[in-house]
Amino acid sequence: MELIRVLIADDHPHFRDGLRALLLSAPDLEVVGEAGDGEEAISLAAELQPDVILMDLNMPGVGGIEATRRILRTSPHIAILVISMFEDDDSVFAALQAGARGYLLKGALKAEILRSIRAVSSGEAIFGPSIAKRLMQYFAGPHPSGPPDAFPELTEREREILTLIAQHETNPEIARRLYLSPKTVRNHVSNIFTKLQVADRAQAIIRAREAGLGRDRPYAS
Repeated sequence: MELIRVLIADDHPHFRDGLRALLLSAPDLEVVGEAGDGEEAISLAAELQPDVILMDLNMPGVGGIEATRRILRTSPHIAILVISMFEDDDSVFAALQAGARGYLLKGALKAEILRSIRAVSSGEAIFGPSIAKRLMQYFAGPHPSGPPDAFPELTEREREILTLIAQHETNPEIARRLYLSPKTVRNHVSNIFTKLQVADRAQAIIRAREAGLGRDRPYAS
């Protein structure tokens, strides 16, 4: 029997311990490494070349979504299964866009986690019941379009600043345009990155453009 080699990436040691114990109970699974943040996950993925990575989204430094993108850029054969506390549409679709093959919520049944690891390892895409329900509701329901409906987690000011970021405005330019202090703009930008779970301006621009923000230039002088 060929073992499925698994890397665990999560910043909570107790949760990693629980996953490790679960995987050790399965004769066909092998834990080859553990990472406490996204950078370590990227490094260990390159070094160990696991079959599956169990990826948390909310980790210090490089988050799980950016780590997923960077890992799959160089090792597209690795199957990444997200195990996260977040079940909002934005997190789910961001993970899928990054290339994750599955998405489970923390608290999933042990049998479900083991089944999902085996499934993504064999090339399937798999989602926990609540995530699958959200996906079905999303695709079955009406899809509001246009920037005003994009990123409901952002405040009106944050959406305004994200639109300017998508138009390649710098922080000083945004501060002058909106009559804000540079520090206030930096704080808003930091909040935007956190809420969108992106690592840098380039990723924020991609997310904003995909949602329809910044394609025209309503703020252009």
